[in-house]
Amino acid sequence: MDTRTFSVSMAKNPIIAINVTPGHFTTNNAHTNCYLDVSELKSDTAIARDVAREMALSYLTSTLIDTIVCMEKMEVIGAYLAHELVQDGPSVMNTERVIHVTSPINNAYGKLIFPDSALKWIKGKNVLLLIATVSSGRALNIALECINYYGGKLVGVSALYRASEIKIGQAVNCLFTAEDIPGYKLFETNDCELCKGGQKLDAIISSEGYTRFE
Repeated sequence: MDTRTFSVSMAKNPIIAINVTPGHFTTNNAHTNCYLDVSELKSDTAIARDVAREMALSYLTSTLIDTIVCMEKMEVIGAYLAHELVQDGPSVMNTERVIHVTSPINNAYGKLIFPDSALKWIKGKNVLLLIATVSSGRALNIALECINYYGGKLVGVSALYRASEIKIGQAVNCLFTAEDIPGYKLFETNDCELCKGGQKLDAIISSEGYTRFE
């Protein structure tokens, strides 16, 4: 771990935490002064279960859900979330319902698609989109376009982290926001304060992690 890295935890559930590394990083469409590592939340089963419990609170008593669509390696959390949503409880909407968990794939042209075997879980179904981080909103919008194209009815969006409010017709429920990250900034690629100040890029970041520049 980088010596500059520090951790930010949820106040009500400290096991849920993201590691923050300051620096100068680029995505495919933006620059930022922090790399946010959410890999433990997605891959550690004990933590993922707690994440799912927190996420479920936004939907337990209010939202019918048929399918959870997972982006950015969120399938472990998605499975736990489906389990939480169908438990018995007062006013729980999805008790004893069947909730499917699936993910789109990239075709040969780099476009998101659902395979034919998954279409029955999308078309005309109540779909909850689960995505790791929402920064510029580009990845979110691509996922929403895919769900809409295949006839899914979007009933909710949940993320581990949201950099800013994204206007999609409904709230993006999240565990962390930019306000939780001290000093966090996101820049348009062509208007980056760090680039203007001559600070070299440290790494390229994606949903898979980051790759340092040598």
